Amino acid sequence: MHDELVDHLSRSTPLSRGEALRVIQDVLAYFDESTEDYVRRRHRELQTQGLVNSEIFERIGADLKYRAVAPPELTLRQLRRIVYG
Repeated sequence: MHDELVDHLSRSTPLSRGEALRVIQDVLAYFDESTEDYVRRRHRELQTQGLVNSEIFERIGADLKYRAVAPPELTLRQLRRIVYG
């Protein structure tokens, strides 16, 4: 499906074609995650690192700007609603 990109990665890295394809699929799956799923996942991950909600929601809000297709800017309240309903 992404033959040119697979070929490029195979030529420019030590990855085999199969490995390059898996990397591409993994990256695409990562960026295919919905905003809500991303917020929930990152909240859980950051909680396990010992961060408190004020730090977590600030970081998630900043990180969302760098997603491949950035969603509209979400307020802290909207982020909390995604996580807690």
